Amino acid sequence: MQRERVLVVCVLFNSADVLPSLLASLPAGLKTLDWHLVLVDNASQDDSVETAREMAPEATLVECLSNRGYAAGINAGVAAHRDEHTAVLVLNPDVRLEPGCGPALLAALRETGAGIAVPLLRDGGGNLLHSIRRDPTLLRQAADTVLGARNAGRIGALGEVVATPSSYRSRHTVDWAEGAALMIDAGCLRAAGGWDESYFLYSEETDFALRARALGYPVVYEPAAEAVHLRGGSATNPLLWPLLCRNRVRGYRQHHGRAASALYYALVVLREASRAALGKPTSRAALRFLLNPRLMRQQPGPWSIGAGGAA
Repeated sequence: MQRERVLVVCVLFNSADVLPSLLASLPAGLKTLDWHLVLVDNASQDDSVETAREMAPEATLVECLSNRGYAAGINAGVAAHRDEHTAVLVLNPDVRLEPGCGPALLAALRETGAGIAVPLLRDGGGNLLHSIRRDPTLLRQAADTVLGARNAGRIGALGEVVATPSSYRSRHTVDWAEGAALMIDAGCLRAAGGWDESYFLYSEETDFALRARALGYPVVYEPAAEAVHLRGGSATNPLLWPLLCRNRVRGYRQHHGRAASALYYALVVLREASRAALGKPTSRAALRFLLNPRLMRQQPGPWSIGAGGAA
């Protein structure tokens, strides 16, 4: 039987303030695992590279000349370390692993035969994050538009966001989950051909999970593995929310026909228009983006999020 070795990949972008806490959590979080850390810097403008060199001298550091996005950073990190590994743990820089998180995720992979294992996530205050997701559908997008994501998520399987506490108490197969912390089987990653770099930021984990499942690699949620995610600001950031909405539309279109995709787009536009009418700045920005054919056709990149970036 092949010895387990985990490659830990973290993509940085102006992450100097959060990286020390992540690095401090890794020894206890990964415990007895045989692991190696790869830090990929997406052309940060702060002290991310210097912090990485000082605090993780044993890690492989990949310095990208430009910010090509989160998925590209993950792919670069995996490609940079040629030693044999059996699994890849992808982490956001604002994640903190709780003790034993890594071994619990790897056990979930091996005991279920899944391709991807995800942990229970809490925010910085210890509150449960609703990180599990169902596949995007027209009905679920309509429910989000009318009721809101969290409200829809509390009604059976109606919502894309799984918002019922009971769903976070036991190990089970899920459609997909937020990509802040993912343990991926190396065979699954090879079969899927890596992450789709055209997304730049947002929906890349949805796309990866859909492709992995189509190849016979399910996603499993493991509550025995816990992590803290301080979370980004997409929901309140007028620069980031439009890109998230755009990629949701693009991701749905990539896996569905023209008519269904057009209706899905209309539902997303209606959702943002209704919130914009209530004065929500993020929705106003998203609506301008969604109604601009040039921006919708253009490949997302640093141009689309101003000073923001991937990671």
